[in-house]
Amino acid sequence: MSSAPSFNQSVIDEFRANGGKAGGPFEGGDLLLLTTTGARSGAEHTTPLGYVRHDGQLLVVGSNMGAPRHPAWYHNLLAHPLVQVEIGTERYAAVAVPAEGARRDRLFAHVVRAVPGYGDYQANTSRVLPVVALERTGEDAPAPVRTLADKVMEVHTWLRAQLEHVRAEVDAHFAAVAEGGERPAPGQGRVPGQGRMPGLGLQIRQHCLAFCRTLEAHHTGEDNGLFPAMESHHPELGAAFERLRDEHRTMARLQGELAALLADIGSADPVRFRAELERMAQELTAHLAYEEEVVLPPLAGIPFPPPAPRP
Repeated sequence: MSSAPSFNQSVIDEFRANGGKAGGPFEGGDLLLLTTTGARSGAEHTTPLGYVRHDGQLLVVGSNMGAPRHPAWYHNLLAHPLVQVEIGTERYAAVAVPAEGARRDRLFAHVVRAVPGYGDYQANTSRVLPVVALERTGEDAPAPVRTLADKVMEVHTWLRAQLEHVRAEVDAHFAAVAEGGERPAPGQGRVPGQGRMPGLGLQIRQHCLAFCRTLEAHHTGEDNGLFPAMESHHPELGAAFERLRDEHRTMARLQGELAALLADIGSADPVRFRAELERMAQELTAHLAYEEEVVLPPLAGIPFPPPAPRP
């Protein structure tokens, strides 16, 4: 057990030194590095993992070599869905979304056809091996970032896209219930005329948490860094920055309410969640529009990334 971290580190070092390739037991295999944030520690942890491709996405399996418990990296991504993926010489951000129910079974069957050893791992344990899709974040063709205004707009674009993604998934959840496509679960929120509603799924939870964590980090960075720096050069915008900070506090409260609802998706009330999500969407849409109107013009002339200091 004590040699596992050092073995992993040797694989990581070899992977990065050889353009994403490693020898030994990984010779000729499909290997990636997954960096997660510790569920308790908040520290970054990088793990070498085999992967299987499916419909343009990468799938990883929480096999833990058939051990009775899920691997630590799986618990980490449940707490912090935003992860970093390294494949070959490329590194990018992704949202880690465990598959559920029939979809999980279909994906696992696909994985086993590609790598039969995962079937052996499943046969050796009573737990259901998680199958996780690593969904790449960002636009397929992102706008070029040349100024600090472009960088802020890049984050805003990602936040808008993720919010719409979550809203679309919630709408699909309600549509499936209305069509009888979901099997009712006991103890869930009641919808007029529809009886009890199945709980929210991991896909909605992961995307919503990824959105909320990014929004929180973005606002913290603005409150602690960007806004004070701008105020020193643009004191005439003081009232606007105070309004933006107040809106940040409002959205932090809404984020906390959403996170509390998602703490246990088995008992989360989908109707209340949908209402809270819509409140968040309305607040954020108005906030981003106002911030872009006030903050982006002064930032348009500041290069990003900043030039290196002269020696």
